[in-house]
Amino acid sequence: MTTAKEIRSGFLNYFGQNDHEIVESSPLVPRNDPTLLFTNAGMVQFKNVFTGQEKRPYDRAVTTQKCVRAGGKHNDLENVGYTARHHTFFEMLGNFSFGDYFKDRAIELAWNLLTKEFGLNKDKLLVTVYHDDDQAVDIWKKVAGLTDDRIIRIATSDNFWSMGDTGPCGPCSEIFYDHGEDIPGGPPGSPDEDGDRFIEIWNLVFMQFEQQAGGDRINLPRPSIDTGMGLERIAAVLQGKHDNYDIDLMRHIIEASADVSNVSADGEFAVSHRVIADHLRSSSFLIADGVLPSNEGRGYVLRRIMRRAMRHAHLLGAKDPMIWKLVPTLVDEMGAAFQELERAQSLITETLKTEETRFKETLGRGLKLLEDATDKLGSSEALSGDVAFKLYDTYGFPLDLTKDILRGQGRELDEAGFDAAMTKQKEAARAAWSGSGDAATDKLWFDLSDKLSATEFLGYQTESAEGQVQALIVDGKEVPSVTEGDDVMVILNQTAFYAESGGQEGDCGDLVNDSGFKIDITDTQKKENLFVHIGKVLSGTVKVGDVVDTQVKKDRRARLKAHHSATHLLHEALRQHLGDHVTQKGSLVAEDKLRFDIAHPKPVTFEELRLVEKDVNDRIRLNADVEVHLTTPEEAIKAGAMALFGEKYGDEVRVVSMGGPEPSKGKGKNYSTELCGGTHVNRTGDIGFFKIVSEGGLAAGVRRIEAVAGAAALDYVNEREQLLTEAAGALKSSPQELTARVSGLLEERKKLEKELKETRKKLATGGAGAVEQPTETVGGNTFVARVLEGVPPKDLKPMADEIKAQIKSGVIVLIAANDGKASIVVGVTDDLTGQVSAVDLVRVGSEALGGKGGGGRPDMAQAGGPDASKGNEAVEAIKAKLSS
Repeated sequence: MTTAKEIRSGFLNYFGQNDHEIVESSPLVPRNDPTLLFTNAGMVQFKNVFTGQEKRPYDRAVTTQKCVRAGGKHNDLENVGYTARHHTFFEMLGNFSFGDYFKDRAIELAWNLLTKEFGLNKDKLLVTVYHDDDQAVDIWKKVAGLTDDRIIRIATSDNFWSMGDTGPCGPCSEIFYDHGEDIPGGPPGSPDEDGDRFIEIWNLVFMQFEQQAGGDRINLPRPSIDTGMGLERIAAVLQGKHDNYDIDLMRHIIEASADVSNVSADGEFAVSHRVIADHLRSSSFLIADGVLPSNEGRGYVLRRIMRRAMRHAHLLGAKDPMIWKLVPTLVDEMGAAFQELERAQSLITETLKTEETRFKETLGRGLKLLEDATDKLGSSEALSGDVAFKLYDTYGFPLDLTKDILRGQGRELDEAGFDAAMTKQKEAARAAWSGSGDAATDKLWFDLSDKLSATEFLGYQTESAEGQVQALIVDGKEVPSVTEGDDVMVILNQTAFYAESGGQEGDCGDLVNDSGFKIDITDTQKKENLFVHIGKVLSGTVKVGDVVDTQVKKDRRARLKAHHSATHLLHEALRQHLGDHVTQKGSLVAEDKLRFDIAHPKPVTFEELRLVEKDVNDRIRLNADVEVHLTTPEEAIKAGAMALFGEKYGDEVRVVSMGGPEPSKGKGKNYSTELCGGTHVNRTGDIGFFKIVSEGGLAAGVRRIEAVAGAAALDYVNEREQLLTEAAGALKSSPQELTARVSGLLEERKKLEKELKETRKKLATGGAGAVEQPTETVGGNTFVARVLEGVPPKDLKPMADEIKAQIKSGVIVLIAANDGKASIVVGVTDDLTGQVSAVDLVRVGSEALGGKGGGGRPDMAQAGGPDASKGNEAVEAIKAKLSS
């Protein structure tokens, strides 16, 4: 049997032997197309090559591209598990020609691979072509010997590909495999084409036209080829299966799911195992490429996928999180071809385990709500959109998870009602995705990078170097020269300025020459292979071709270097104390601080932070050399260097190693080794020292640590020392005695507050200083009233209780004035509550004070009013009520 691994390698090797460059799969997060949520086809990474915006050193390529379709236009999520060929994750095998060979060679290569290399029966294959593509028909007849009845002309857009409303486009030719007469369905183009007998296995796109805005199509000067063949589909054919989930790759994961859950892989719960197997792949690859579960954008789609799998694990009866236990099987199956899986294995495992643990906490309650709601419905009645939204908003049930559950009941969902409920939410709570991907690279930079030589960075060795002006850009356009007052972007052939990358801010400084020209550079950015110096001309004039001196701000560069090197040491210290799952999720290397975001499921404790901080400073004090060497990415990672998942590396990478020897990593290994293009100190001692400033949550499963190093750390400590000195001076104490002094003052304040409270109580119960109303008889009952100044409202009830105890029987009214407002308490002794209600009296008093209402019990009630000057009037109003 031909395994999926053999098919993948066989495909790549076949085209490699036919002069194609074997190109690695691009990340699932597109780098060059903001319209895509995820990479969903093999040609995505070559889009700019096809449009002519980008050139590569090869004109033939072959890939096995990882793809995800689970959001936006291409969303197969709800069908996954129920059909034979729907997946959220799949591999797209593809070969590409960028203006090299065209239809004849593409058809020949495809036919020979399928029939000679893969050994498919020619009689089982048929093809479709665009209805007027006579050229393709003739080539198929010549190369494959196909008769007219096995070359089907299709007039619809299914067999005509276009990149968009304008741009490259062309006819397609799809290759189909006939699974035999015992499978229902007809050939493509027939009324029964939706059956499963004839399955498309390969699509050849002949990119030969350019669609223009006016509707015309013109021939491309260099026609190209883009093909796509799903690994899962061709594996099913070659392994004699009709269902993609029966191929060895998927079956091994399904069987692992069955083993972990102790539920048979086939039968009643077969769909659940299929969902878990598919979603494990998409979840794991997305995490490996830097996506983490969240409530918006890509992270939300990942969470939808994960939770759907986890709900099916629940159906299998799994009491504890189980999806994470399948990661080793996935790595065994696909880790050799996609090494990012191996590098990210600990992060994938930790993320899946944490997410499933969290989801299990709410799954039961959500399912109970859904069960209660559906029990009240008729057999085919749709579920209310409001209930579905509550499941989404309160219990974290993605809409497709609810629909998946309802599907098992044969029930529909009122999606319009769900959408209506969703629109009422604040924008931050909406699931609608508002953007994706990195910003598309402006065509200007592609043009310039084609025309100009790449900028050479000399700043590792120097902070001042000469460079020749290659281009000047003002307001997005190239200009031949600039003069005083112009805002300009300058591109040089070489520079000492570091362009922002890897979290490190771009350098600032000056561009000058002997003629008096000077530009204040406020930032340096990288566009394609060019370093773009952004600034304002302070004096003089410069033109393309002139030579300038690049002068980096030395103090700022030194601070950046200290923070960047400290970041590497911090990263390793965090991994050692928190676990190998800790990976970088973002960083900022600035002159005044460093910021480091990590994947970690819970807050980092104070004790853990202190240990991390100590380790970093210990490594700084070793003052070991910072070692740098260049190698290939593969060799660097093989040697133990840490790479950032999803980061794009060239053929040669810079490996930065520091912190002194670390025996646990092997002989000759340093404490920290990472792939990094940033600037660093020469020895760790140059960092000075390191201090963690703060730690906090940034997103689900992501923590942010801020710290300072070197001169910035000295500034931080000096500021804190100044505050300490000022505080000690204000308290007439030394810094050493400050804690004891503050503690003493707090105790003294507590004592004084207690004494003040007692004094207020004595005043209110008849002591000197109170503004008293005489004790009298009102309505046949003893009546006591006090109008007090500055007594806290919370003290009135205890005072009323004490007066009750003194008079034994009667009514007490206490009014306290604070900042112009009044609080009133009325107390009635227990023997009178059958005749007099404190609640009724306090409401009368509140009204006199300009207030309204009040409440409490018959023996004690409280209210307030906005006019404290009416205190005596309130007392009189209560007396009148008692007398009535």
